[in-house]
Amino acid sequence: MEHAIVLKPEVLGFLGNLPITNTLLVSWIVIGILATFSILVTRRIKLVPSGIQNFGEMVVEGGLGICEDIAGSRGKIFFPFVFTFFLYVLVSNWLGLLPGFATITYQDQPLFRGVNSDLNMTLSLAIISAVLTHLFAIKYIGIKDYLKRWVSLNPIFLFVGLLEIVSEFTKIISLSFRLFGNIFAGEVVLTTISAIFAFIVPLPFYMLEIIVGFVQAAVFMMLSLVFMSILSEKHGEENSKH
Repeated sequence: MEHAIVLKPEVLGFLGNLPITNTLLVSWIVIGILATFSILVTRRIKLVPSGIQNFGEMVVEGGLGICEDIAGSRGKIFFPFVFTFFLYVLVSNWLGLLPGFATITYQDQPLFRGVNSDLNMTLSLAIISAVLTHLFAIKYIGIKDYLKRWVSLNPIFLFVGLLEIVSEFTKIISLSFRLFGNIFAGEVVLTTISAIFAFIVPLPFYMLEIIVGFVQAAVFMMLSLVFMSILSEKHGEENSKH
């Protein structure tokens, strides 16, 4: 039975008053995959890494290097958060490309659906990123300098502060809709092509979506990192870099 792709995720059941959607179910699976991978990598740590530990260290060191290149000494602090975004988004995107992923049904509803094809999920990620960004800003520049960014007795600076507040909301919208739009569009394309051509023809589209899934995960991570880095800098630090 074919199922049309709709914006709203399908509800599979309820846990108390909490609706369990197919995207929420897949998000739990993604968390399970990442947790299992972490346990396997760190279960038997050796001084000279090999196998999965070697792969895990290579991935972590690569991500840490990027964070330190962009955020300097604060990169180590930002790294666990932004790299978790990257891994979560990447695994979510790639998991949704598995053959038969959207064809398994439960009570005439698709049992699985790509996590980031649900705007609720991408918006949640963007809000978490924004909250962390502002918490880091308060941590590094202090509550006084933080408030000065938004509030001032000078009418010009007050207007600039209001524009900055608006820009913070646009960042959330940008992060969430960019990820959602690309993944949802890819899901629609794959479903349409697969319904018309069963073999061979969909393969290039799958390869394209593998690349898109990686790029979108990297973009979400990098933008979050840049926002954190910029907002946690004092004005003197910003000027000293130029």
